Amino acid sequence: MTRVLSGAVLLLLAIGLVWFAPARVFFVAAEVLLIAAFVEYAALARASDLPVPRLPAGAAAALTGAAFARVTRGDVSWAPLDVVLLSAFVVLGALTIAQWREGRNALGLASASMFPSLYLGLPIGAMIAIREAHGREALFLLMLTVFVSDTAQYYSGRAFGRRALAARISPKKTIEGAAGGFLFGGVFMMIVGAWWLPVVPPAMRAVLGVLVVALGITGDLFESMLKRSAGVKDSSALIPGHGGVLDRIDALLFAAPVYYIVLHYV
Repeated sequence: MTRVLSGAVLLLLAIGLVWFAPARVFFVAAEVLLIAAFVEYAALARASDLPVPRLPAGAAAALTGAAFARVTRGDVSWAPLDVVLLSAFVVLGALTIAQWREGRNALGLASASMFPSLYLGLPIGAMIAIREAHGREALFLLMLTVFVSDTAQYYSGRAFGRRALAARISPKKTIEGAAGGFLFGGVFMMIVGAWWLPVVPPAMRAVLGVLVVALGITGDLFESMLKRSAGVKDSSALIPGHGGVLDRIDALLFAAPVYYIVLHYV
C-alpha cells in the first residue's frame, strides 16, 4: 500500500510540474531534483571509497543542467555549456590534487568528481530544454514511454520471466521482461506520439520508442551497477516503497540525452 500511495503522489507531482508549471517553476523543480540525485550519488561514491567534494561537484552538476535553460526574459540564457564544463574540469581536477592521500585511486577520485555533471547535469538539462523548445507534450511523451516500459517489464517479467538479463547486476531483470518493455514502450511512443510528437514520422517514432526503451533499461542497469558496487540496495530511503530519487529517474538519465538529440538534430 505504501508503494502504491507513494507512486500515486509521484505521478500527480510529475503531471503538475511537467504539464502545468510555468517555465521558471519547472526549472527550479528540475534543479532541486538534480541536487537531490547528486546527494544520493555522493553517498554511493563515498560508499565506494571515492569521496567527491560535494559543494563544487554539486554546483558543477547544477550549473550544467542550468546551462540548457532559457527561462529569463528575452533571449538571455545561463552560462554556455562549454564554459560550465571546462570550468568544472579545471576546478574539480585541481581539487583532486588537494584531496588525494596517496594510493592508486587518484584517477577514480577525479572521475567521480566530474561524473555528476555528465550523469546528472546533461540529462536533466536536456529535459529542461525539451520542454522549453518542443513543449510539455514532448517531454511527457518521453516520461510516459519510460513509465509504460518499466511497468511492462515488471509484469512481463513476473508472468513470463525465465532467463536473467544481467544476472551479476540485477538478478530480477529478465529477457522476457525486457521484451515486454520493448513491445509496450515502442507501441506507446508510436501511437501516442501521433498526437504529442506529430512532426516525427511514424517509422521514426517507432525507432525512437525502441531507442528510449533500450536506453532506459541501460540506465536502470547502470544505476544498479553503482549500487551493487557500493553495497547498497537503494540509493536512499527518501521515497517510501520506491527507494531514492536516482532509483526513480535512472532510466530517464540515459534516455533523455538521445531523445534530445533526435528532436533537435534528426
